[in-house]
Amino acid sequence: MSNASTILSALDKHLRRRTPLILYGRAALVLGFADSPSDASLSVDVDVILTAEQSAILDEDEDFWTALEATNSELAPLGLYVTHLFEESQVALRPDWKQHLVPIGMPEFKWLDLSRPHALDLLLTKMMRGADPQDMMDANFIIKSQSLKKAAIENAIAVARVPDIEEIRDAFRSAIPKVLAMVD
Repeated sequence: MSNASTILSALDKHLRRRTPLILYGRAALVLGFADSPSDASLSVDVDVILTAEQSAILDEDEDFWTALEATNSELAPLGLYVTHLFEESQVALRPDWKQHLVPIGMPEFKWLDLSRPHALDLLLTKMMRGADPQDMMDANFIIKSQSLKKAAIENAIAVARVPDIEEIRDAFRSAIPKVLAMVD
């Protein structure tokens, strides 16, 4: 079982109602792709993108935060945790990204409904840290496993909503030539 599965199983156990989560990062790779890199299963956290609407709902959902806290407490001895819950405005994505979500089937979960961004959007998120070696290896995996075409990647980059933080914008720009060089 991957660390992401362990983390999400614990969260599911502590929830009391249906909760949709959009995974990104390495959890999205290991759970959302059949042939993910083997080391993706070793990631010690789960990252989540919240839509603006979902963020507003969860802000008022004390049960969710209690479940999240209980999950992190339970898994702390293992060094595992749900770490980042980012609002969509804090992540590089295409404007229509929500229309292209890919469901992640996890029938063993009672309360969680999981999905991940489309490969192009997931690629954009990997570009937010620039030339980070791990993110670039993940970007290469996404491109190759999904047979992404250069034109599609260039279009996604052109329309991407990148957070208006200079460090992130600079990192994103620095990743562009590296990512485009990965395309056949």
